[in-house]
Amino acid sequence: MRYLVFLLICTSLLAACGPGSMPATDTPKPDSPVTSDPSTANSTKEPSAMPYAPQPSDTNLSRGNVFIEEKGLVIRESYPPQIALNISGNLPNPCHELRAVISEPDAEKKISVEVYTVVDPNVMCTQVLKPFTENIELGTFPSGHYSVWVNGELAGEFDS
Repeated sequence: MRYLVFLLICTSLLAACGPGSMPATDTPKPDSPVTSDPSTANSTKEPSAMPYAPQPSDTNLSRGNVFIEEKGLVIRESYPPQIALNISGNLPNPCHELRAVISEPDAEKKISVEVYTVVDPNVMCTQVLKPFTENIELGTFPSGHYSVWVNGELAGEFDS
């Protein structure tokens, strides 16, 4: 009798610890065609607005320096190649926001990127460096040999 009660308790515990019932999901029937959202199917994506571009509200903020420790290029294997700038370093404090202004290539195919910070001068903030690592999309470029400069220093070169 004890064995039967023990077995009943163990089975109840195992059943309680097992996975719950799964919610029903809609699965397509074999006869129905598979469709996708027309807004995302075969669309050519426009590059989204750069998150580090200057904002209209920046006029009310003070401009500050960013401390860049490492910089380099990410060249994606596509045609045409997609180029991104990878930078890492420190912001003066957690209240500073990163900004980047990317210029069009000049006659020498030099791409200048100005990286800086903005901060509200009226906000009290902990005075501690805030590390960051970001990829800034530069886009694609016509054929040629290009150089990318960040705040006046060479970050890298690439062929498109």
